[in-house]
Amino acid sequence: MFVNLVHFPPIKDGKDAQFLEWSTSSNAKLATQPGFIRRLLLKPRGGGNYVAVVETESQEAFMAMQASPLHAEVHQQAVPFLNGNPVPSFYHVIIE
Repeated sequence: MFVNLVHFPPIKDGKDAQFLEWSTSSNAKLATQPGFIRRLLLKPRGGGNYVAVVETESQEAFMAMQASPLHAEVHQQAVPFLNGNPVPSFYHVIIE
């Protein structure tokens, strides 16, 4: 399994509900991609920025999803809600 953590920048004022709607709808779209397992949205308990956890069957499946027109569309739809760019980090699951 391959995991991508996406550290979102701050959400623009008044756009939190729209960001959450985008997250839900984009999860449904990305779920159609080969090798996609799931994407979770996390909110820190003490405040701060959202983090997404994206799980795919392999690094190759993740990279194919990233290169797809669907991913470009989903990413572009999030731009109006964000104060900056998301920062990704990548991991291979070694123990389950």
